[in-house]
Amino acid sequence: MLDKFITPAIKPILIPVVSLLHKRGVTADQLTVIGFLIGMLAVPLLAFELWYGALTAIVLNRILDGLDGALARYANQSSSAGGYLDITLDFLFYAAIPLGFILANPEQNAIAGSILLATFIGTGSSFLAFAIAAEKFKLEKPQFKYKSFYYLNGLTEGTETIALFIAFCIWPQHFVLLASVFATACAITIFTRIHGGYHTLKQQEANVNANTEETNDTANETAKVEND
Repeated sequence: MLDKFITPAIKPILIPVVSLLHKRGVTADQLTVIGFLIGMLAVPLLAFELWYGALTAIVLNRILDGLDGALARYANQSSSAGGYLDITLDFLFYAAIPLGFILANPEQNAIAGSILLATFIGTGSSFLAFAIAAEKFKLEKPQFKYKSFYYLNGLTEGTETIALFIAFCIWPQHFVLLASVFATACAITIFTRIHGGYHTLKQQEANVNANTEETNDTANETAKVEND
């Protein structure tokens, strides 16, 4: 929900950093992998209840995640392969954080954490499934023209998810409440994405079929005139 406001705002801030990284020969894919590995350090840190150490790993992961895309665009190296690597590792990272809290306190956090993970699967699958179909129909991406994948809006996007992870680390004793509230918001996102995505694609298919029929009718009329 907030990504469309936050992402364009921070983009100019990253330019001096990515310029320096480009001069040093750092690639976007390298940043993606390094950021993922740093982010995954949060899991053992959470398991041992080292909340602020985990928070540091999470924040560094997100900083590098912002830099990798900016660097790819700056160096004219944006690619489907890089976008695929980025989004795949992002979803693995997102799933790892609730897992860390479940490991920290299974008795208290297991149910809420599992429900949250299930809704993460729902938001991720509805997002990626629509992206595949959107590519087929060449749908526009007015809010995220520089992204490798079509972003179908939702109530819970990247900005909200990171805010949640930060809140988890600051108030770990409230994990169950925070996870339950966010899982509910994710459920709303899943419903709106499936509903909106389905009807959007149905309309696209109807338009394609109508254009095909119109083309066929025109061709038939032309052939009839020529035969006459």
